[in-house]
Amino acid sequence: MTLATMDDGTLDPRPLHARIAADLRDEIMSGDLAPGAKLPSTARLKSRFDASNATIQKAVHLLKDEGLVVGRAGAAVTVRANRQRTVRPAGSLNRSAPGAVYPWLAEVAGQDAQARSALLTVEEVPVVGDIAAVLGLPEGALAVCRRQLISVDDEPAELVSTYYPPAMARGTALAEPRRIRGGTPTLLAELGFPPRRSVDRISARVATQEQCAALRLPGDLPVLRTLRTVYGDDERPIEVTVMVKAGHLYELQYEFTPE
Repeated sequence: MTLATMDDGTLDPRPLHARIAADLRDEIMSGDLAPGAKLPSTARLKSRFDASNATIQKAVHLLKDEGLVVGRAGAAVTVRANRQRTVRPAGSLNRSAPGAVYPWLAEVAGQDAQARSALLTVEEVPVVGDIAAVLGLPEGALAVCRRQLISVDDEPAELVSTYYPPAMARGTALAEPRRIRGGTPTLLAELGFPPRRSVDRISARVATQEQCAALRLPGDLPVLRTLRTVYGDDERPIEVTVMVKAGHLYELQYEFTPE
């Protein structure tokens, strides 16, 4: 099987520089090219991929735009120090003490990074599709939506939209345009809706225009989309969140214990 040939015999339709970048990107994300390691020389890459100097440079430029490698003209190109951050979704349901950093942000900060959240909007919006279905609301019904952007080291990392049934959220801090002390798990418990169970549905998608702009994606890269439903007592859905991350910069880690 040649570089450009798929298992079924059809050709990879992408330009050669994009295919080269894809192979190198996979090696970076899997750790074959370790953080801080030098990228193979242009001469070695030319030989490996049977490509011209200009094609190799275009491939490397793609990886630079994506933030996976760093370097300048005349200097060695190296893999960025934090090639891919690991997020453990199970920690998001942990409660925080009043005034403490959110668990997700604390975990990222523990990876020698500065993380912060910016509240974008808090408003009632009509919900359709998956959101309406999991909340048990009719199509077009209103839900309270809190939208925020998570940044790590001043780089946008995750676009988050969280929805609440209006009967539960109206008249509470969930519907107010301000940050929630201790995070929503703490507030939900105080309101009498303690989180009991969380279900994630994860898919890889091509970014929408809004997601591409918010996350500053340099090209047609996939995003990881998590649709999370949090259930309270009696299996009642109390919170639905859509979280979107750059697929080439983040991975999700789940742990399971056999019953």
